[in-house]
Amino acid sequence: MTWPLYQVDAFCAEPFAGNPAAVCLLEGDEDAGWMQAVAAEMNLSETAAGPGTAAPGPEPGSGGYDFVSRYFAPAAGIDEDPVTGSAHCTLGPFWAERLGRDQLTGFQASPRGGLVRVRPAGDRVLLGGRAVTVVRGQLL
Repeated sequence: MTWPLYQVDAFCAEPFAGNPAAVCLLEGDEDAGWMQAVAAEMNLSETAAGPGTAAPGPEPGSGGYDFVSRYFAPAAGIDEDPVTGSAHCTLGPFWAERLGRDQLTGFQASPRGGLVRVRPAGDRVLLGGRAVTVVRGQLL
């Protein structure tokens, strides 16, 4: 059996920017241990299994963002994360309250850079952005 496999640069509109992620499309439920092994094999900080799409945002460099961030965690082995969704889950509500808006765009100013659309929704925060497929193949 084979599975479609992609490497996608998320939260950007051009290749080799944003956050690189592996995406493996599955037809059914796979064993969690198998999915963890695929993620380890891809050797990317993000690996997703299942179908998905990813929503337009301002172009990098256009100034079309509401706040800027960077994320460093050297004690955890992360010199600098390219684009950090979990951080935007905190930054979004923080800036939404201060700016009086419920939809914002954050720019993470790492060397790869990335734009994250953020919308607080009750006790959740919805994230979105553009994505570019840079590798298309099959997992054997």
